[in-house]
Amino acid sequence: MAPRLRPGDTPGEGPPPPRRSIRRYEPQPVGRDTLLRILDCGLQAPNGQGRESWEVRVVTDSALLAALDRQYGCYVRQVSRNPKAQHPAAYGAPALVFIACDTTYDLSQVDCGLLGGNMILAAQSVGVGSCCLGGLCRFLNAPEGAELLRRLQLPDTHRLLYAIAFGYPAGMPAGKPRDRGKVRLYD
Repeated sequence: MAPRLRPGDTPGEGPPPPRRSIRRYEPQPVGRDTLLRILDCGLQAPNGQGRESWEVRVVTDSALLAALDRQYGCYVRQVSRNPKAQHPAAYGAPALVFIACDTTYDLSQVDCGLLGGNMILAAQSVGVGSCCLGGLCRFLNAPEGAELLRRLQLPDTHRLLYAIAFGYPAGMPAGKPRDRGKVRLYD
């Protein structure tokens, strides 16, 4: 029987390194082998009934990344009604991973969340920063983003759920306090 964790205990060897959402990236690309290692870690995520109910698309093409930035920027300015709003699609990250869930399976979103969590932690372990992106997918799922969404060639059974930006951090933001009061232990 595994020993029980006590308050303050951390699984593994010492405290985990802090994970932060990175919103500024170095221009250097993430190497293909590194990106494949990160993706492979994601694919090892637990998933309901072994369905692997996700669809994953990886974009490193600079022209497509620029088109996403440009069109998402226009969308944000339109929706916010602020002609000066600046909101890059992926904060200049050189790689974007799009994750789509299977709409025919009610727990696919859970599977997709576990997949992305594995990728984020794997990236951190090799010095690659990440940031989950929901607004970009809201745009792509809207009529204004339909043309770009088609380029991802998702099957009709899947809906884009979220994206993750990956790249080498250009600085590390300070951590924000977390509310441990949202966790209750029942002994």
